[in-house]
Amino acid sequence: MTSTTRAQRSQPVNRQIAQSTNGNRSERAAAGKQARETAPLSSHAQLDSLASDRDPVGLLLEQDESRVPELVPVRHGRMLVSPFTFYRGAALPMAADLARTPTSGLRVQLCGDAHLANFGAFASPERRLVFDLNDFDETLPGPFEWDVKRLAASLEVAGRDRGFKRKERRQIVLTAARTYRESMRSFAGMPTMELWYARIDVEDALQEFKDQLKKKRVKATEQLMAKARKRDSTQAVGKLTEVVDGQRRIISDPPLIVPIEELFTDAQADEVYQALNTVVSGYARSLLPNRQHLLREFRLVHAARKVVGVGSVGTRAWILLLEADDGDQFLFLQAKEAQKSVLAEYAGRSRYANQGKRVVVGQQLIQAASDIFLGWQNTMGVDDVSRDYYVRQLRDWKLSAPIDKMVPKGMENYSTLCGWTLARAHARTGDRIAIAAYLGSSDKFDNAIAEFADAYADVNEQDYNALKDAVREGRTTAESDL
Repeated sequence: MTSTTRAQRSQPVNRQIAQSTNGNRSERAAAGKQARETAPLSSHAQLDSLASDRDPVGLLLEQDESRVPELVPVRHGRMLVSPFTFYRGAALPMAADLARTPTSGLRVQLCGDAHLANFGAFASPERRLVFDLNDFDETLPGPFEWDVKRLAASLEVAGRDRGFKRKERRQIVLTAARTYRESMRSFAGMPTMELWYARIDVEDALQEFKDQLKKKRVKATEQLMAKARKRDSTQAVGKLTEVVDGQRRIISDPPLIVPIEELFTDAQADEVYQALNTVVSGYARSLLPNRQHLLREFRLVHAARKVVGVGSVGTRAWILLLEADDGDQFLFLQAKEAQKSVLAEYAGRSRYANQGKRVVVGQQLIQAASDIFLGWQNTMGVDDVSRDYYVRQLRDWKLSAPIDKMVPKGMENYSTLCGWTLARAHARTGDRIAIAAYLGSSDKFDNAIAEFADAYADVNEQDYNALKDAVREGRTTAESDL
């Protein structure tokens, strides 16, 4: 790491979220309006303070040092598919850039990587399909506008990737920003308990947008919903496993899925299984007692390393096959390594020593409903390195929007879901009254965010080309796994 890179970073200790609940509504609203003196609404358009010596590729390579070496080229290969996939994996460079922009000082629990592909649908504990944020690897308290800018820029980048016209892209971003602002103002007047229970039911949302969508789009969405309800452990067992010598085993599909027995010698594999059993038993203690009881019905029978996501490629992620009822019932869990948030160097380190706990607590604060098996653990690897993990179900009705097939109106409708969801997350975890007062009733914030998104999409394209140049010049390597 270069000294100039370190010099760009600040705030080594993370201040916790300032709720301002000690003041009355008028005092909290006044504090929000006062924040405009530090960061006027129009200032959020600014992107002229980026470091002249910024090295986005250097930051990415810095991340690679803690990752599985043979998977680093896969990460780069996925990022080089398009500027949008690059953006998905470039949360760290953007965090460094956001730290140099004006900030309101109004803090919330940030998702930390709120691009549009990190929203989606999944099953609530009540077995309803709900829409929410679904990736929290980078969650940490920080200025609310960092998440808004990450979302807005992702819409602009995705719109360019889809070939949308400039006017169409701007309308999409404006809609997301306006929805966020208006929703926050609505949440500011909502009773606390009502806010806490607010969520988007996918079936209800489809009914709301039905009149705005073509019949074929409605039918396609309904088909996606039906497919999502089948994406559970039972479906995963049928797709990802086979029976070998009477035992259910995970199918090898390198480099995406590699069983432990193919990664290690017999002796090392035994150590890994011991460590993973420790992860399962230890992580169970982070669950509610009734869920601990349920988990004790299952036992670990097989495990494999799995490549996940784009930015996460190279972090250690294991899929764990557990069985109950003499092999008649299966449960797939995913144990994913949790490293320090990309925001930590800029917003301050987490209050939690265990990074898995940081992820889980942030997710439970932000989401309206979370996986019943969501928990955390620390374990020692066969390389004698202690690592933090968070654990969740591998699949539970997961539904991702087909971004690569969206038309402008569809992406605009989707942006309203994202804007509302992000506002609700921030309203739950920050001072919604102060933020609403800061945002106001005009469209100044919306327009500033749209200007920022357009400018940052240009920066993202430059950074994407810089990674391509780095691969061509031999500074790093890339490998396609498609």
